[in-house]
Amino acid sequence: MNSRLTLVLAGVFLVGAVITGYWGITLSRQSAPAAPPVAPAAAPVAAVGTQLQAQVDEKQRINVVVLARAVQPLVAISRDDLAVERMRIAPPGSFASPEQVLGRTLWRETPAGTVLNQTAFEMSGPLARMIRPHERALAVAVDEVIGGGGHLSPGDYVDVLLYLRQGEGNAEQTAQVVIPALRLLSVGYNLGITNDGEAAQSPADADEERRRRRNAPTTAVLAVPEVLLTRLMLATQIGSLRLAVRSVDEKRLASYYAGEEPRADIAEAQRQLFQFEALALRGAVPRNQVEPAPTTPAPVTIPVYRGNDATQQNP
Repeated sequence: MNSRLTLVLAGVFLVGAVITGYWGITLSRQSAPAAPPVAPAAAPVAAVGTQLQAQVDEKQRINVVVLARAVQPLVAISRDDLAVERMRIAPPGSFASPEQVLGRTLWRETPAGTVLNQTAFEMSGPLARMIRPHERALAVAVDEVIGGGGHLSPGDYVDVLLYLRQGEGNAEQTAQVVIPALRLLSVGYNLGITNDGEAAQSPADADEERRRRRNAPTTAVLAVPEVLLTRLMLATQIGSLRLAVRSVDEKRLASYYAGEEPRADIAEAQRQLFQFEALALRGAVPRNQVEPAPTTPAPVTIPVYRGNDATQQNP
């Protein structure tokens, strides 16, 4: 009797355990996909972070005056012509308030979206804005041989070489460096940048760009120190010039825009000025000119005094 009761109780407990286990598994599966209790607080935190980032970004931006529409030359700028853009970095020389440019006139047609600066109101050509007061822009004729095989670019530094042929004005063939380290301002239609770091010319359309590339450049403009200007002019008239390109590793262009002056190059060129003048102006006897025949010097006589008489005798 006791054994049967024990078996019945064991069976009841076994069935209860199975039911309880199945119920527990079912409840655990239903509660697993539920979101954690901290999830609802994550969305407000992300929104606050985005707002703070937007506020910081807005405070870091600067007002920059641009043209809202195209403006014709010599027409006073009105308030409707201007717009204010918020930029992270203001372009050099730009204006922050429209009142700074109201009533002023531009010297050339300017398209919409252009950032206005002081250069836009100055009446000057591109070359005048690419040199300093002690420099002069001088053009020289070039071809593929003179101009480094056609691979010259604005901003390159070149040495100007002079070759003199043997002829009536020059007894022998000679060559020398006339002026070292001159900066190229333009090659053909390609211009460099101004001293303010801006492009000296507006971008050309596709057809104009193809036409420029098809036509080989015939001129190059050099930035010449004022004290050496006449020297280069003389060199262009008396012989053949070559432009020898200097290495970019010399960092001359970076030094120029950093405000450094090429005093060493100018001093060396001035030191050799006498040699250049002697080379350029040295004369030779023309071939068709007959040299005068040498003259026989008159014999030297010695006076001999005898009393009151004097006679001339040859030694």
